[in-house]
Amino acid sequence: MSRFYFHLRASEQLVSDEDGQDLPDGSAAKLEAIASAREMLAAAIRFGQASVPDALVIEDEAGREIDTVPLATVLPESLKKYAN
Repeated sequence: MSRFYFHLRASEQLVSDEDGQDLPDGSAAKLEAIASAREMLAAAIRFGQASVPDALVIEDEAGREIDTVPLATVLPESLKKYAN
């Protein structure tokens, strides 16, 4: 198991995940980021939030950025045209 961190990026601001999560590998971390992005969008819709972060930035325990999951990529295809 390795520890992965899921930072939130909103424009030029990065909100750090100080706790992280133990996961088997980078693929599992990406799947977790995708699931989290879906949950964040659902909550934003449910509670009428005016904005959401742009992306989740995945970092490994050595501090290396291993992937970025833009929240717009988890939208259904029919809604992606409205994301920009």
